[in-house]
Amino acid sequence: MKISFIIPVYNRPGETEELLQSLSRQTDRDFEVIIVEDGSTESSEAVVEGYRELLDISYFYKDNSGPGPSRNFGCEKAKGEYVIFLDSDCVLPEDYFRIVSASLEQDYADAFGGPDRAHKDFSNFQKAINFSMTSFFTTGGIRGGNEKMEKFHPRSFNMGISKKVYEATGGFSNMRFGEDVDLSIRILEHGFRTRLIKDAFVYHKRRSNLRQFFKQVYNSGIARINLQLRHPGTLKLVHAAPAVFTLGFIVLVLLSFLVSWYFVVPIFCHMLLLFLSAAKQNKSLSIGLLAVVTSYIQLFGYGLGFLSAFWRRMILGRDEYSAFNRNFYK
Repeated sequence: MKISFIIPVYNRPGETEELLQSLSRQTDRDFEVIIVEDGSTESSEAVVEGYRELLDISYFYKDNSGPGPSRNFGCEKAKGEYVIFLDSDCVLPEDYFRIVSASLEQDYADAFGGPDRAHKDFSNFQKAINFSMTSFFTTGGIRGGNEKMEKFHPRSFNMGISKKVYEATGGFSNMRFGEDVDLSIRILEHGFRTRLIKDAFVYHKRRSNLRQFFKQVYNSGIARINLQLRHPGTLKLVHAAPAVFTLGFIVLVLLSFLVSWYFVVPIFCHMLLLFLSAAKQNKSLSIGLLAVVTSYIQLFGYGLGFLSAFWRRMILGRDEYSAFNRNFYK
């Protein structure tokens, strides 16, 4: 089965270099690579040229449209029967492709997703963000990590679909955030099978600073409401957990000032739980402390985005694009 990797790139030649280097080191290289330059001013073309002899690689430049349409563009150019989408800030372990190929041969799925991890060489901040994005104690628990899930929703940083799926669904929609979940929902609605390949993980660098990270998760909270309105019935109680957490935090802090300081004890207990979990996972007290900060940014960011979208879209009735144009549609 011929497989094509599709990688949208925007002003990230350094990241592209690292990702292509990891692709060139795969134990099995029976695949093609398609780089889609999404209107960048910092081109990755020279980087791609350096891998012409190591990889079956193609480079395309197009006007900026965002990652979803760029992935669709890559699908149109792909020669493979199956395509795998990667974010440019990912690095692959050497046996990634072998694991995916063997897994699909043994137990074929029309679409799959894989998890992400932090590499040992990542910065402490990157490791703290990775903890926040994957931990059961944050919104990472919402993303799913169970191979037996009947309706697993692959995420586009590490996601594969068959060409048949692409042709049936039309690929990614024009959603700016949540477009991968939107596609996963439509894949399932068409009767295709999805699954998690747990061992097909990528090292996800997550290049965010604190401000960018907050905006990212804030927009993810918005996307969850937009997904519900596009696909009624897909919003579950667990998706509202960060919003409930955010409101609960505010109430507890207010009560601690107005009634008794005992009301902040649950907050400190939660912080301690995050600290101990992250410190143990990363064998570092400093990462444990950082993870408390990044986890609360994530919970508050997602929760506030969710509440903002709930108010603007479900209460005020504004449409998907006018409600958040400034946030992420420009």
